[in-house]
Amino acid sequence: MSKIIDTFIAPPCHDQIEILYQDESLVLINKPTGLLSLSGKNPQNLDSVHHRLVQQFPGCTLIHRLDFGTSGLMVIARNKAINAALCQQFSQRTVTKVYSALLCGHLDHNEGVIDAAIAKDPALFPLMSICAIHGKPARSGYHVIERFYHKLEDGRSLPLTRVQLTPETGRTHQLRIHCQQLGHPILGCDLYGGRLLPGTEQTPRLMLHASELHFVHPISQEPIKAHNASPF
Repeated sequence: MSKIIDTFIAPPCHDQIEILYQDESLVLINKPTGLLSLSGKNPQNLDSVHHRLVQQFPGCTLIHRLDFGTSGLMVIARNKAINAALCQQFSQRTVTKVYSALLCGHLDHNEGVIDAAIAKDPALFPLMSICAIHGKPARSGYHVIERFYHKLEDGRSLPLTRVQLTPETGRTHQLRIHCQQLGHPILGCDLYGGRLLPGTEQTPRLMLHASELHFVHPISQEPIKAHNASPF
């Protein structure tokens, strides 16, 4: 097995984490784009969601992660028992996650499901790949909100589709690689073709935002339906 060497150095993130809700058990946050979820092995990648929050909430742990470029909702456990209870909900797939995204081009269909297994390939790191033989099952639903043209400074028009994405599984880079598989990569996605179309090269961020998170509060057993509007 080839050894994976991560050479990525995250640029400084000056945006703050927005705390949307907190109690004795958990914290709901809005993660800014350009911030790692967990600190990397490289000391230059110390800044992260966990690094910042553990100063305010000692002993807190991440239940799930968002990619560096993805913004939006994350739930953080404040102790081990809550971590175990929430992890169980995620692993049993009783948590609903909804994302907002801008895709390159205009999609033909208004909705559909992408069913394509995803595998890690150390030779391609950090890219994941679609692989029916070695990949883990992965399913994502999509629903078109609107098709429109974004006017560029040079007068050209960039066709874009605003979609709602609902991953049924939680593989690394799942939504990004599934949208590429669909033929419409997420705008601003440097790994999976979202900066290849003319006019997309200077996109300021990955246009992917975790906009909804539905789960059951481990203590009160109340259903929590968190919403956080997309910034784009």
